[in-house]
Amino acid sequence: MLFPESEIISIFQDGTDSEKRQAFELLVHEYSQKLYWVIRQLVLDHDDTNDILQNTFIKAWTNINSFMGYSRLYTWLFRIAVNESLSFINRRQQTAPMDSDVQHSMAERLESDPYFDGNETERQLQEAIATLPDKQRLVFNLKYFDEMKYEDMSQLLGTSVGALKASFHLAVRKIEAYFNNID
Repeated sequence: MLFPESEIISIFQDGTDSEKRQAFELLVHEYSQKLYWVIRQLVLDHDDTNDILQNTFIKAWTNINSFMGYSRLYTWLFRIAVNESLSFINRRQQTAPMDSDVQHSMAERLESDPYFDGNETERQLQEAIATLPDKQRLVFNLKYFDEMKYEDMSQLLGTSVGALKASFHLAVRKIEAYFNNID
């Protein structure tokens, strides 16, 4: 980041409107890609991910004055992104007749996504991940793809390390079962 986080926070608290906009542009530039992939791992679809990312930054901008500084800015933005993603998934599931239809639809969108260029095994892994409940999918993706430590996840998600380990273990077992059933 170009400026220390403490300096950006002080700009949000005491800066002019112009300075606040510039500081926020720095945040968007710094964290867009990281947040994109967090969201993408949850919703799978590129266009939905972009919409949620935009909503994340809109929500952050409108609530920046309520940021208390108890956590890092990225942690705060991460939580907004995850909450926006889970809200999106819940809205989508409410409009779908059954969970299996939603999961099948997610897998189909992944296959037709021009941004997905994985091989057959990668496609199957993404399909297996799509069958996981939201929390397990998030924990699995953060641990497996981002290699995030449980302690860091605990801070980001507000969940105990033990619960996160259990979620990851269950996710791995479900993914293994998925692969055993396709053979």
